[in-house]
Amino acid sequence: MPDTLPSNSVSPTYEMFGAHLHDGGCRFALWAPRAERVELVLVSLDRTQNNTDMNRGANGAWQLDVPGVRAGQIYGYRVHGPWNPDDGMRFNPAKLLLDPYARAITAGVDYHGPILDHTSQSNFEPDTTDSAACVPLSIVVADSPAPEPVARRRPMDESVIYEMHVKGYTRTHPLVPDHLRGTYAGLAYPAVIEHLVSLGVTAVELLPVHHFVSEPFSVAKGLRNYWGYNTLGFFAPHAAYCSVGSLGQQVDEFKAMVTAFHRAGIEVILDVVYNHTGEGGHEGPTLSFRGIDHSTYYRLNEDCRDDYDVTGCGNSLDTSQPEVLDMVLDSLRYWVTQMGVDGFRFDLATTLIRDAAHGVDQNHPFKQAMAHDPVLSQVKHIAEPWDVGPYGYQVGQWGADWSEWNDHFRDHIRDFWRMATCGVQGLATRLAGSEDLYADPTHSVNLVTAHDGFTVRDLVSYNDKHNEDNGEDNRDGSNDNRSWNCGWEGETTDDTIVDLRHRQVRNLMATMLLAAGVPMITAGDEMGRTQNGNNNAYCQDSPISWLNWDDAVEWSDITELTTTLVALRASHPALRPNTYRHHGSVHTEDGQDTGRPDLAWFSESGAEMCTEEWNDQGRRTLGMYSSSADEAFLMWFHSGDQPLGARLPARQFGENWQLELTTAHPDEVIDAPLPPTAQFVIPPRSVTIFRATLRHDSAGTHDHSRPTQEPQTQDLDAADEQSPGTSGTGRMLVDDPTGQPPAGDTRQ
Repeated sequence: MPDTLPSNSVSPTYEMFGAHLHDGGCRFALWAPRAERVELVLVSLDRTQNNTDMNRGANGAWQLDVPGVRAGQIYGYRVHGPWNPDDGMRFNPAKLLLDPYARAITAGVDYHGPILDHTSQSNFEPDTTDSAACVPLSIVVADSPAPEPVARRRPMDESVIYEMHVKGYTRTHPLVPDHLRGTYAGLAYPAVIEHLVSLGVTAVELLPVHHFVSEPFSVAKGLRNYWGYNTLGFFAPHAAYCSVGSLGQQVDEFKAMVTAFHRAGIEVILDVVYNHTGEGGHEGPTLSFRGIDHSTYYRLNEDCRDDYDVTGCGNSLDTSQPEVLDMVLDSLRYWVTQMGVDGFRFDLATTLIRDAAHGVDQNHPFKQAMAHDPVLSQVKHIAEPWDVGPYGYQVGQWGADWSEWNDHFRDHIRDFWRMATCGVQGLATRLAGSEDLYADPTHSVNLVTAHDGFTVRDLVSYNDKHNEDNGEDNRDGSNDNRSWNCGWEGETTDDTIVDLRHRQVRNLMATMLLAAGVPMITAGDEMGRTQNGNNNAYCQDSPISWLNWDDAVEWSDITELTTTLVALRASHPALRPNTYRHHGSVHTEDGQDTGRPDLAWFSESGAEMCTEEWNDQGRRTLGMYSSSADEAFLMWFHSGDQPLGARLPARQFGENWQLELTTAHPDEVIDAPLPPTAQFVIPPRSVTIFRATLRHDSAGTHDHSRPTQEPQTQDLDAADEQSPGTSGTGRMLVDDPTGQPPAGDTRQ
C-alpha cells in the first residue's frame, strides 16, 4: 500500500482501503488521519474479539496484513486519540467501529445498548462502555465476477425510469415465493421482470440499497426506517434485503439481481445518499465515521462541537475534504465496475458540491470528477437538485452531464389537472421540456409523484395528508400536496367519484409520458397503489408502503394506458425529442421542406395559439403539435369539466387524422378518420391524441388563416360552443416564430 494516497484519482482507492483477501490472508486498511492508535478487531460468531494494533503509514493510512483470514470474517476497528470536542475530536476506543469501505455489513443496532460515544448526562463527556455487542460489524468479502452488463445503455431521451423499493415491491407479490419476497432475489424473480418488461420501462431506480440503519427516534416509536435514506455503509448492499444470509451473501444476491435486469434489457440506477450518514448529529450513535474522525468526515460549526447540518438529518458529509470525496468517488466506481449498476440518483445532491466554507460550488471537484472520470462519465447522473442549507435550491443549475428531478413540472402538472393554474403558458413550458430551466430536454426528469409524497391514486383521493401512523400527530410530511380528492376524502364506493379518480390518474400519467424530457413512474402508480393518504411513509415498513398487487385488477385501466403510452413514446421519436424545438421547419431526408413545424401550439379553433389566447388566465385547453419528417401528432390537454367543441388544423399539418389514444371513455371521442379542419368534441378532463397522415411531397407557404371549411364530423351539441376560441373570427393571429408561449414566470 502506498504511503501517499491519491486525491480524486482515477485509479480506485477502494482497492487500497477496506479488507482485501489474497493468498494466505487478508490486508486491512483504514484512513484515520488524526488517530494515535488503531486496533483491528477480528470478531468470532460468538462475539469473541481478537485485537491487533495496525501500522500507521503516511497521510493517516493504517494497515495490517493478517494471515489465515477468509471470506465471512467479521471485523471492526477501535480508534484511539484525544477526546476533545472543541477540536472536533471524539475518539473513544470503547466504541467498535464499522469499516467505511466494508463491502458487507451484518447485524443491526441495539438502540438500548451503549452505542453513544458520550454519557447520558452530557453530549461532551465520553462514555467508556464497550459497544461491541450492540453495533453492526464489517464482513470480509471475496472478490467475485461483476454482473453481466446490459446489452445497451439507452440515451436519456429513450429512457423511462421506474422508481421502486426492493422490499415493498415484492413483499406481497402473489407469484413470488414467500421466502424470496422483499429481497434482491424476489425482485429478480421472472414474474416481476415480466411485468416490468411488459410495462416497457427501460431502467429501475432502486430506493437506497446501501446498508442503512433506523433513526433512534423512529425505533423509540416502534417504527423503523423503511425508505433507506440513512446510510451506514457506502460499499455494502443492505443486508436485510438478502434472502439467504448476511455474511457476504448479500453481495452475490445483489449481483444476480442486476444480471437478471440486464438480461431483460433493463438498466439499474441506484438512489444514493452521500449527503449524510446514519449516525445523525453528535448526540446520535457512534457507529463508524464519527469515531474515526468527527471533524474530517462531517461538516462542523465554527466551534467544532456541533454538526453543520444542511440535510435536515443531523449531519452533512464533508466532500470538501479530498479524502472524503475520494471515498464517495470510490464507492461510485465500485458500484459501477463491481456491482454492475448503470447510474445514480443523488439524494440532496447540493450537499455534495459545498466547499470548505459550506458554500455551493457548481464547479466543485465532485462534478469535475463525475464529468472526466473514465468510469463515472459513462453512466447516468440524476440530481435531486437541492438541500435545506443556504442557496441549496439548485434546480436547473447542474449542467450538461446531469439530469435533474424537475419539481416545477411536478407542481404545475398537478395544479393544471386540479384547475389551479392561470392559463396554459406554464403547461406549454413543461410539456416542451422546461427550456426555462435546462439546456436540453433530457436534463428534465419529469415526475408527478415519487416515494416522498402521495401516490398518484392518493393525489386524487385526498386533499390532506393522513400521517397519523407515523407517531407525530400528523405534523410530519408536506402540507403542499396540490391534490384534489374529487369530492370525497379517502376511499369511496361512489361510482361517479371512482370513475373521475381513474380519469384524473390517466390524465396525470399521460401528461408525464407525453412531455419532452425523461419520465419517471413511481412503482405501483400504474396499478393504483395507495398509502391511505400517508405522504411521508419513510417509517412505514408495513402494508401502508408495500404494493398491494390485488389493486392491479381494479386499476387495470391505468396499467393498460401506461403500457400503451410507454410503447407509443418508444416507437415515435417525435414524442421524445432530445433537443428543444422552436417552430422550426421540418425537412425530409433529401432536404425538402415539408411545410410543417416541428412544434406548434393550437387552440380549439383549429389555428395556432395567438397572444390573446396565451394571455387568457381562464384557459384550460391546449393542443400540442409534434412533428418529424415521418410522423406528426396532435395532443389535446383539457382540464375543464365540460366538453369542448374544437376543430382540427388545416391540411398542411396533416392530410387526415386518426384517434390514437384518449384518457376519456372510448365513446366520448370519434374513432373514425377525420379530415383537416374537421369539428370534434374534446371530452371533459381528458388527454386526447390524434395521429396525422402526412403528405410525402414538399409543401408550400405556411398557412395561418382560419379554417373556412366546416365539415360536421362529430355532434357538438354537448360541447360548449361559446368557449374561448371556438367562434373567434376576426381576431389577429400572432405568428410567434419560436413556437413558445410568451415569456414570464410560469411557475404556479
